[in-house]
Amino acid sequence: MPSLKDLKNRIGSVKNTRKITKAMQMVAAAKLRRAQDAAEAARPYAERMNSVIAGLASSVGGSDGAPRLLAGTGDDRVHLLVVMTAERGLCGGFNSTIVRLARAHANQLLAHGKVVKILTVGKKGREQLRRDLGDKFVGHVDLAEVKRVGYANAQDIARDILSRFEGGEFDVATIFFNRFQSVISQIPTAQQIIPAQPGEATTTALYDYEPGEEAILADLLPRGVATQIFTALLENGASEQGARMSAMDNATRNAGDMINKLTIQYNRSRQAAITKELIEIISGAEAL
Repeated sequence: MPSLKDLKNRIGSVKNTRKITKAMQMVAAAKLRRAQDAAEAARPYAERMNSVIAGLASSVGGSDGAPRLLAGTGDDRVHLLVVMTAERGLCGGFNSTIVRLARAHANQLLAHGKVVKILTVGKKGREQLRRDLGDKFVGHVDLAEVKRVGYANAQDIARDILSRFEGGEFDVATIFFNRFQSVISQIPTAQQIIPAQPGEATTTALYDYEPGEEAILADLLPRGVATQIFTALLENGASEQGARMSAMDNATRNAGDMINKLTIQYNRSRQAAITKELIEIISGAEAL
């Protein structure tokens, strides 16, 4: 049984931990508002970009002049998985859910005889995947020093991916991230970015393009890749702060419960010690 001094020290330690988790919760709540606004503001732009590309792609169809980013290489043997996680932990299951989805996708591809290559964005995903898929790593993007993710960061990642595609290093590229839904709900998402999958065109209007659709697509598709990566980074940023806020709130509550239990145990032990001393004093007095 721990001594009164041990219990008192443990209560003090848990109280200090609660102060830290409470502060982290407040910081995450402040960052969440800004990150959520940025993610929600980027969605209409990404959707509009996707709609424009879809309209152009439907016009080009399966023509021989279609850009490779749309038509693909004609094969799907080599897959590049871009796993986007956080640089820091203490955010609940945020990183684990992304890694779990990417690992399942990689294992499924390997089971079908495909070649898997992994590009990690964020330290935590790389740490979790290193043990069983470390031999598949082909690159890493470190954003630890970036205080606020911007479009330039997404462009750098997109250039790296596009240069690998042009160099014939892979046939299909898929990004993995968490789509922000609410503070307590983030959706693990796998989105193919190469070859582009713009979906169906949402408009039936006819346009004459100058230059032709193929030339416009050749310019828009690389920007579309960067836009999708930027949107994923923003969604990840909002999801990370929401997950961290929720995790720190739970940690603060758990610390409070532990303090209450330890305080009760401390009071009982103290009362037992006092009672024991009184019994010894009374017994000694009666013996005299």
